[in-house]
Amino acid sequence: MDSATGLLNVIDVEATCWAGEPPPGAVSEIIEIGLTVVDLDTGERVARHRILVRPARSAVSAFCTELTGLTQAEVDTGVRFSEACRLLAAEHRAGSRPWASWGDYDRHQFTRQCLATGTEYPFGSRHTNAKLVFTEAHGLRKRPGMAQALRIAGLPLEGRHHRGEDDAWNIAALILGLAEDGAWPGASAP
Repeated sequence: MDSATGLLNVIDVEATCWAGEPPPGAVSEIIEIGLTVVDLDTGERVARHRILVRPARSAVSAFCTELTGLTQAEVDTGVRFSEACRLLAAEHRAGSRPWASWGDYDRHQFTRQCLATGTEYPFGSRHTNAKLVFTEAHGLRKRPGMAQALRIAGLPLEGRHHRGEDDAWNIAALILGLAEDGAWPGASAP
């Protein structure tokens, strides 16, 4: 945790995607970074952020727009990926604050894209796979998607599913529920 404060960054990304194979030369690139800051000490979601990222080697497909609601015109207003990583490090303490995501996709996508673009990886090593923690805490055999986990936890889906900002907010709610039950790493039940 953020040493004195118990803060955790919850990250969810959306990336360019296609119904089938990507067009020749195109690669999956982050187009939105959703970030919710959770205070594990107070049990609250304390900040909500969205960074739009302009893709450099792909375009937003009709399938991607249908899934995420993001359009090419919208992401064209975003920052370059390297600038998004700089913002994460400078404004959101990504290098020193622990972080979590639903599964490992987000962590792997950042790793791949940083390597491919020569961008410094913005996060520290303290990552928690919230999907794995949730699965173990609820004694499930299969790892649920975020929307299914919300149903299991009796929580509402707030906003639009597959929108990074909204998904990070919802994942944060799941994490707070796990922390309240003493199931989040480092948390103790009241």
